[in-house]
Amino acid sequence: MFQVRIHGRGGQGVVTAAEVLSVAAFAEGRHAQAIPSFGSERTGAPVVAFCRIDERPIRLREPVVDPDCVIIADATLLGGVDVLSGLRPDGYVLLNSTRDWAAYGLTEMAEQLPAGHARIVEATSLALGHVGRPVPNAALLGGFAAMTGLISLPSVVAAIEERFPTHIARGNVAAATEAFEQLRIALPEADRAQAD
Repeated sequence: MFQVRIHGRGGQGVVTAAEVLSVAAFAEGRHAQAIPSFGSERTGAPVVAFCRIDERPIRLREPVVDPDCVIIADATLLGGVDVLSGLRPDGYVLLNSTRDWAAYGLTEMAEQLPAGHARIVEATSLALGHVGRPVPNAALLGGFAAMTGLISLPSVVAAIEERFPTHIARGNVAAATEAFEQLRIALPEADRAQAD
């Protein structure tokens, strides 16, 4: 089972990201579940959502405490929330930021993970450019697909198109595709083949 924990703030599409990821996995013939977790439900408040993907039916319903992947939609959470808690030693971390790991004091963490498992993408910038709003969720899913190779970009695109009206889906698909391409190009050769 592959477990994903997505951290962000209210209004960044964290819950929707988990739902879209589960739909993309389901479209590829896997079992998947998305679980939201709400604290104070207001824009800007910390939010976390979970997604599990497996080849077999998933019976777990609790929050993900030992994720295979952590997606961080808002870098400001790094100072106050232990977003990396329980991350597996061979796990993945995808951060939405314009800065590098050193800016957050996370260089050692990034170096301890396998090559290509700690990645940064400017998802908010991509969302602003393609959607016109600072909602990084679709771009982060494109980055996730490139980084892990677990889900294909066409499945992410199909799930986005299923979830949103055409005029909104178009920009989100463009943001996801650009994030996918940016991270795929920067991957080591062996990992790049897996993402394709």
